[in-house]
Amino acid sequence: MRPSPHLLAPGFLARSLDEFKRFAKIGMAAFSFGSCANLNHPLVVYTQESLRTAMTPYHLLDFTNPDTITMCKTMSDADMGGFSKVALDQVPATPSEPAHVRFHGNISIDLPPNRPQIKRTGYAAFRNKDRGPTIFGKSLWDVDPYVYLALRVKSDGRKYFVNVQTESIEYTDIHQHRLYAQRPGEWETLLINWSDFVRTNHGQVVEPQNEMMTQKVRTLGIGLTDRVPGPFELCISRMWATNRLEDGDTHKKQSLGD
Repeated sequence: MRPSPHLLAPGFLARSLDEFKRFAKIGMAAFSFGSCANLNHPLVVYTQESLRTAMTPYHLLDFTNPDTITMCKTMSDADMGGFSKVALDQVPATPSEPAHVRFHGNISIDLPPNRPQIKRTGYAAFRNKDRGPTIFGKSLWDVDPYVYLALRVKSDGRKYFVNVQTESIEYTDIHQHRLYAQRPGEWETLLINWSDFVRTNHGQVVEPQNEMMTQKVRTLGIGLTDRVPGPFELCISRMWATNRLEDGDTHKKQSLGD
């Protein structure tokens, strides 16, 4: 029996090796923890993943690595005939700024004249592409042992939303939360509680508001849907999962519509 060509592709093998290394670290951490800890202690989490990750950050999209941008895709109303422009560019580090990506473009709310079925335009977004499979199965992020999503950003102050896709009830579900920058024009680290994300579908809040499947996160991205015509720019250096409240400059609980 011969393996199919995609199973021998370099990307598949590299992802499988990375996943094997991750499992190996989890196993070693679990063994080390179990050999010296009281596993009946009420503060102990009984999943091996939690034993490793509870005290260390889990990097999701690290744009200080220029290869990360190649794993992302942009979207806008131009995909259905609109006129908004969007781009995602890599910016190298300088003495005053970290390496990062620049999510930028121009929002237009003009409707395509030859597409009468299109009633609304004026959005732009980016996210990571669906990651390929590994020998262990589908590539998903397990952020369940973490409380917060952390983002190192420099915003222009517009109304951006963080978008998360999981193995949800509906494949097209998107869990959203407002990215609330307190210091537009300056670098800052923002924290969002994973439990504060709101389940939406096609831009509308839907019920039931099931708890997000943080064990099976498919994609992570940011969108702009304020429909205010004109240029926009958001710089992002890193996005990671953490349990450290001190990782953030600000942590403000807010609703989806704030």
